[in-house]
This record gives sequence, C-alpha cells and structure tokens, in this order.
Amino acid sequence: MIGHHLRGVSLAAIGCAVLGLSACATTGAESETAAPSKDKTLAAGLDPATTLNPYPSTYQPLPRENFAVVGATVLTGTDRKIENGVVVVTDGRIAAVGDASTPVPAGYRVIEARGRYVTPGVIDVHSHLGVYPSPGVQGMSDGNEATSPNTAQVWAEHSLWPQDPGFNTARAGGVTTLHILPGSANLFGGRGVTIRNTPSITMQGMKFPDAPYTVKMACGENPSRVYGSRNQSPATGMGNMAGYRAAFIAARDYKAKWDKWREDGEGAAPTRNLQSETLVGVLDGSILIQNHCYRADEMAMMIDMAKEFGYRITTFHHATEAYKLAPQLAANGICAAMWTGWWGFKMEALDAIEENAALVDAQQGSCAVIHSDDAELTQRLNQEAAAALSAGRRAGLNISEEHAIGWITSNAAKAIGIADQTGSLEAGKRADVVIWSADPFSIYARADQVFIDGALTFDRTNPAYQPTSDFELGQPGYGLTAANVAEGAR
Repeated sequence: MIGHHLRGVSLAAIGCAVLGLSACATTGAESETAAPSKDKTLAAGLDPATTLNPYPSTYQPLPRENFAVVGATVLTGTDRKIENGVVVVTDGRIAAVGDASTPVPAGYRVIEARGRYVTPGVIDVHSHLGVYPSPGVQGMSDGNEATSPNTAQVWAEHSLWPQDPGFNTARAGGVTTLHILPGSANLFGGRGVTIRNTPSITMQGMKFPDAPYTVKMACGENPSRVYGSRNQSPATGMGNMAGYRAAFIAARDYKAKWDKWREDGEGAAPTRNLQSETLVGVLDGSILIQNHCYRADEMAMMIDMAKEFGYRITTFHHATEAYKLAPQLAANGICAAMWTGWWGFKMEALDAIEENAALVDAQQGSCAVIHSDDAELTQRLNQEAAAALSAGRRAGLNISEEHAIGWITSNAAKAIGIADQTGSLEAGKRADVVIWSADPFSIYARADQVFIDGALTFDRTNPAYQPTSDFELGQPGYGLTAANVAEGAR
C-alpha cells in the first residue's frame, strides 16, 4: 500500500520530506500530480468481503426464567459425574454446577430431580432434517443439488423447511442443536448450517448465532456412482481426487486474484464466484470441512490433500473404518462422527465394527462423536451412544458414562465449531439442559424436560410444551395418549 500512495508523488517531494528542507515547500502544481486513491467500493453483492453473512440469524430464545435443578445425577460433558448435584441457570446461561452444597439464589424456581439424570443438550452433527423433511415427497426433497460434482456454491439453509415435524421428535429425544448438511452425491455438496432446535417460521429464526459455516465434502462411492452413471467424471476414486484438487487449485487462484486487486486496486475487481468463495473460506479456516468418508485409506488421502493445499479437516462423517486410522486422526486433530451398528449397505461400509467409536476415543487427543444421518435415529442418540459404550467395554476398554456422554455433547460441539458456546454444563455456556427420566445410557430413559438457552422447549407431561407442526395435525394416531402421557407427548 505504501508503494501505491508514493506512485503519484514527485521525486522532489520525496527528497524534501527526507531532508526536511523548508525551501522545498510543495507547490500547487506538484500536488496536482498526486493520483487520487482508487475507490474499492463495489456495488451491493459483488464484494465477498462485505457479504460473509447475508442471511443472518434472527434467533431469539423462548421466554425463560432463572431456575435450579437439584438432586439429580449430573453428567457435565467434561468427564464429571456429580451425585445429588445442582445446576443453576441464570439468564439462559449456566451459572453454577456442583454438589448439594451449591447455593441456589433466592427467587429461583427449583426443579426437584432426585432419581433422575441431567446432561447437556444432545447435539446431532449430521442431520438432514428440514432439507429431507417428513413428509418425504419429491416436492420436499431438497438436500442434494446433484447437478454437478462441485456444488460448493449452494447452502443447505436455503432449502431448510422449519415446519419439518422431525424437529419436534428430535427435541423430544433431547436434541437441542442440529447441524444440517446437504447430501453426499457430489464431491462438494455445499455449505452446512447449525441450528437451534426451537420452533420457528423461518430458517433464520433457528440459525445458531455466530456458529461457523461448514462445507460438506464426500469421498468414496457416492459421487463416483452418481456421475459415473452419467458417463462423466468422477467415475472412479482417482476421478474423485482429481476433482477435489482441481477445485482447490481454482480456489487458490481466485483468492490470489482478489488479494492482488485489494492490494493494488488495478483494473476491474474479479467477478464473484460463489463456488470458489466457499472453498476460499476453507483455505482461510473460516469454513469447516465436514467430510463424508467411510474407508481408512481414503481418509488418509484426504488428510494428505489438506496438507497439499494448506487447510485442515474438522470432522470425518460415517467413518466406519476410523478405528484403523485412529492414531492419525488424533494426531491431526480430526473428529470422527460415527454410527454404532450401521454397516454393510454398500461396499465401503462393509468393514464396520461396533467398537469403532470406543477405539477412536481411546487415543490421546481424540474426538469421537456419535451422529445420526437419520430422522429416526436422531430421536435416540443416547441409545446409539449406549450401544457404542457397551461395545467398547466388551472389547476391554474402561470407559465411564461421564466420559461417553461427551460423544453426543461436548465432542459433538467441537466437531462443528461451537464448543465455546454449548456442549457441556460449565459456567458461562448456553443453558442447553436435558433432564432424563433415568440413566441416559438405559434403553428405558426418556427426556422429561428439554431446555434451550434456559427456556423450556419440551416437557413430556405438559402438552403446552410439546410443539406440533401443522403437518402433524390430523395424522393417524394424533390425539391418542402414549404410555399414559398427555396428548401430543412423544
């Protein structure tokens, strides 16, 4: 920038400035030779630097009050288990967590939870709710822009339908935060969005404030099958890799052009390219990669490619062979989001084992996560985590419940870049709290009450806190009692 400003100044003026000579006063003629600074203001929508968040969150917590949960067994999400514990919530934030001696401020509502369990809100890091909603009809199937191997320019939030009844059933399973992703037909499927699981008319009303954007990548059979069947690239694993590399080369070139224009202001500004813009966000670390990848060998290649282009992978999803690569994942700080029992539905899922999450977790510095990728499994992620815990223990691993709860809470928050906000019961974090009827690792446990930012958003015994989508009204079974619980309870 210094060189730019000096180009319009005469050498005599520079000499006078250096020598400090009073006789060298700048004349009017000399000042006229100074070139005016270039105006870099572009028309609305043409400068990516001014449109980083064009669809901002309008989320507001539901009405709430200050309260304390007392008497429960508390699993904090930070490897702590507190018997007869106390959780204090003030203005939607965790104020204190401790044993029975923890003081409860005067005037706070006290929730007696003796015999029950309290955990952070469940986080599902791989969901397609809202983009593949119920009813599952063609007119609502908006999760895969399967028109090109690279659709990094599309954003899942632009397909999200807030009235999907699946949000309500997920909330009844203790899910307070969801990460909504595009599908996996493409090498780059598009941006993901993190949402608060609260009723809303708009997508923006659910959008998690200040959560980082993500981008969905997919390796393996899906993109090569989809595009190979159309007799175009990629049709093979090597075609997949070539496609990723070409996209990152284009993104590097795009970034260099914008950097040069911002530095010297010469010529017209580059034409904005939404596809490369997303991948530039990956390169500068502002957009987190969420990588659908099953096989260990392919994960290893993706790690090498990240080093080639100077970015990092945040999370591998599905990762059925993550156990084979567990030390490398931990060494590179990459989370693995997994199922427990899904396997064998295609070749790349053939070598899955139930001990996968536990073996990944056993590594120092690891980040094991249990995810759903399914509208029904998201309702019982606590049971999926319980199955993974049981498998790990059968394999001889000594895993406590207070540690394993992190697979669906604190580790999940880390996997999508919101661990500073939620995922654990720690002072200052958002009060996303679930009160369970029993040990959440029991098949009999049900979420009794679910709080999001300290606001009661689900109560199993109170229909007033059981939101219903318009598309649930009049459905078969609606209005019937379930297990002697009031109408509408799930």
